[in-house]
Amino acid sequence: MKTRTLKRATLPGLRNQLRDFAHARDWQQFHTPKNLAMALSVEAAELLECFQWLTPEHSARLSARDHHAVEQEIADILLYLIRLSDVLGIDPLQAAQHKMAVNARNYPVALSRGSARKHSKR
Repeated sequence: MKTRTLKRATLPGLRNQLRDFAHARDWQQFHTPKNLAMALSVEAAELLECFQWLTPEHSARLSARDHHAVEQEIADILLYLIRLSDVLGIDPLQAAQHKMAVNARNYPVALSRGSARKHSKR
């Protein structure tokens, strides 16, 4: 039996796959920013459900079954986020880099190391 090797995904490649997937099914009409944001929120809630009632220790040592469930929810979140970014014309990597720069200004190491305190609450 021949095993199929998955090609390493890139963000633009995944974006294009999602675009083609939606187009082939005529789903653009449903992929409005509002609907995609709502779907993203639902998937994030499903990820939370995977951890509901677990102790912090148990959440760090998931069973193979629970790990797979978390993996599936992370995939759903990523796919909806990429699709939403595409529909709105936002480069998610560029947006994340910009946000990291903002976070670096808001959370300088000297004031933030070892603290979970929000910058506006200091």
